Amino acid sequence: MTNPLAPDSLAGRVAVVTGSSRGIGADTAKYLAAAGAAVVINYRNKEARALKVVGEIEAAGGRAIAVGADLTDAASVAAMFEAAETAFGHVDLLVLNASGGMETGMGEDYAMRLNRDAQLNVVEQALPHLGAGSRIVFVTSHQAHFIRTTPTMPEYEPVALSKRAGEDALREKLPEYEAAGVEFVVVSGDMIEGTITATLLERANPGAIALRKEEAGKLFNVAEFAAEVALAAVDPIPAEHTRYVGDVSGFSPATLD
Repeated sequence: MTNPLAPDSLAGRVAVVTGSSRGIGADTAKYLAAAGAAVVINYRNKEARALKVVGEIEAAGGRAIAVGADLTDAASVAAMFEAAETAFGHVDLLVLNASGGMETGMGEDYAMRLNRDAQLNVVEQALPHLGAGSRIVFVTSHQAHFIRTTPTMPEYEPVALSKRAGEDALREKLPEYEAAGVEFVVVSGDMIEGTITATLLERANPGAIALRKEEAGKLFNVAEFAAEVALAAVDPIPAEHTRYVGDVSGFSPATLD
């Protein structure tokens, strides 16, 4: 995969990427590391998979560590940032990539606990570690970002509602970010081919991804979307703190208040 970031453009920076043992998070972490950042690969319970990503980064000449943390557990999250500080001395970039809610056996409120409560908790734990010039990147979908104005498929609606609630909770903290000199950007993209979410949606609603691809004209794959997330870490903050990836013409304007 071709790195969208210039070599050494993140030299001396330290990034924590949640949910980065696979998929978009893993590719994002690799892009950041190849640009010179030291990266914390966060995982919930797949240590071997996270260590493989670390190995790939180190083999390419980068620096990374794997840190297990359940984002719904405050003590676990605090330990993750302590590990980042111990290994690399500081934290400059937080990429909030981890999400979920379609898993079975996690409880009816799991989507909200992970996509809203945990995201807010991670940010609150991170802020004491983030100095002026740092940045927080929140990854979401068009289906979640526009859920107030554009209905989505029923199987995804609980996830979309919880992710929008998480985005709203993080946006409410904008004055706090600004006071600390911390930048904030939301990256919103359409359904991404090859993700676990797409797989689960296709299983619940066969043909859903193909239909969405036909409607949108193109769906980004994992590496392509991860490149946009990586660019969001360095590009100027766009209007309304929102970076749109792909066509949004099929969605009604979102309300940000």
